[in-house]
Amino acid sequence: MEKKNIFVLGLDEANLPTLQNVPGAESYRFHPLLSIEELQEGEVSVADLADRARSVLDAHDGSIDAIVGYWDFPVSTLVPILGQEYGTRTTSLESVVKCEHKYWSRLEQQKVIDDYPRFGRVDLDSDDPQPPEGVRFPMWLKPALSYSSELAFGVSDMTEFRAAVDEIRAGIARVGRPFDAILDRLDLPPEMADVGGQVCLAEEAMNGIQVAVEGYVHDGEVTVYGVLDSINYPDSPCFLRHQYPSTLPPPVVARLHETSKRTMRRIGMDEATFSIEYFYDPSTGDVKLLEINPRHSQSHAELFEYVDGVANHHRMISLALGQDPRVKGGRGDYRMAAKWYYRWFGDGAVHQVPGPEEIAAIEREIPGVRIDVVPEEGQKLSSLSGQDSYSYEVAHIFTGGDDEQDLRRKFDRCVAALGLTFDDTAPGGRDRKSA
Repeated sequence: MEKKNIFVLGLDEANLPTLQNVPGAESYRFHPLLSIEELQEGEVSVADLADRARSVLDAHDGSIDAIVGYWDFPVSTLVPILGQEYGTRTTSLESVVKCEHKYWSRLEQQKVIDDYPRFGRVDLDSDDPQPPEGVRFPMWLKPALSYSSELAFGVSDMTEFRAAVDEIRAGIARVGRPFDAILDRLDLPPEMADVGGQVCLAEEAMNGIQVAVEGYVHDGEVTVYGVLDSINYPDSPCFLRHQYPSTLPPPVVARLHETSKRTMRRIGMDEATFSIEYFYDPSTGDVKLLEINPRHSQSHAELFEYVDGVANHHRMISLALGQDPRVKGGRGDYRMAAKWYYRWFGDGAVHQVPGPEEIAAIEREIPGVRIDVVPEEGQKLSSLSGQDSYSYEVAHIFTGGDDEQDLRRKFDRCVAALGLTFDDTAPGGRDRKSA
C-alpha cells in the first residue's frame, strides 16, 4: 500500500516519536516543512516562509496528502494558506485568525456566550495611554497576538500599566507586523476594519483554577475529547503542571463542554483541532474564557497517550486526511498524567546538563516519565526563545501515575536526577523547590 505523505510545519525531534506512534502510522510518511528556528525566531515574514514551504512542496516527487502543524502563529496560519493552494483539508484562514487575534476573538465570543472578562483596547499611540473604560485593576495587558505569554503583563496600578505599555510598544511589531499581512488577506467585518495586528488588549484579571479544553470540529460537528487542569507555581502566573484528566466536578466539566461548542460553532472552524483555556472560580461558580488556540496542544500529547493510549496528534492527522478522529479514552497505562514545567525564576547560566544517554537512563529508572531539557550546557536563560515575562523553562517533565501523589513523586525524582545547577546573574532566582 502506498504511504500517505504528511508534511509537518515545524516538525521537531520531541514530537516525531509521538507522530510515529499514532494509530495507522505505518501507512504514513512524515516530512519536515521548515524548521522551528525559521518559523519562530527573529522577524517573521509569512510571505517569505510560505515561499520557502512552496519550494519544498513543489520539489516533492509524490502526492501531498496532508499539511499539518501544532505550533502557534505563523504555523497556524500557514496551514490553511498552503492547504488551500495544494488542495489539502484544513479549516479556513479566517477561522484561525478569529481565534488568534485576541480582540477579534472577544468580539466573536460575546455574540454567543457570557463567559469572558471585561476587555478593551489600549491606545499605544497615545502620549498618555489609559485603561479602557470599565476595565478595572488588576488587569492583563497583551498584544493581539504573541508567542506563548511573550509581552503579556499582569498590572495592578497605573505605574505598572505604563511600564507594560512601554514594553509592548517596543516589541509588538515583531509578530504584529506580519500579522497585519495576514489580516490584509481577509474580508474583515466593520468592527475590525481599523484594528490591525499591532493592537494591545486589556482584560480584567481572572481568578480560580485554570483549565484547558481540547476538541475538534469534523463535518461541522464540534467534539470535546479532554479537559485538563493547569496548576501554577504558588503566587505566580506561571504554569507548574498540566494534569489530565481534570478533577473538576462533572457539572463544571459539562458547562465547559457546552461553552466550547457554542464558541467554536460561532468561530466557524471545521476539520481542525482546537484548545481553549478557561478559569473556573469555585468560590463563585464563574467560568471565564481566557483564549482560544486554533490547534491542539502538542505539549499535551504524552498526557493523552499515557491515559487514553493515543496522543492527540492522532486527531490532527485524521482530520487532515479526511478520516473520523474518534477514539475511545481510558485505554492507556496510567489513570492520570501531567506535564511539569521545571522553571528558574531569575536569569543565569545553566550547568551540568545531562546528555541524551543520561536522560534515557533516568527515563528507564523511573517508569512512566519523559524528560526534555530546554537549555544547552552553559546557556544563559535570557537567551532562550518563547519564554514568558516572569520565568524560564529549563525542563519539561512528563509523568504518568496512579494519582496526584504518584505524579509528584516522579517529578521530584526526575528533578533530583537531572542535577541541573545555575549561576545566578539576576536577583530573585529560585527553582522548583518553591512549588
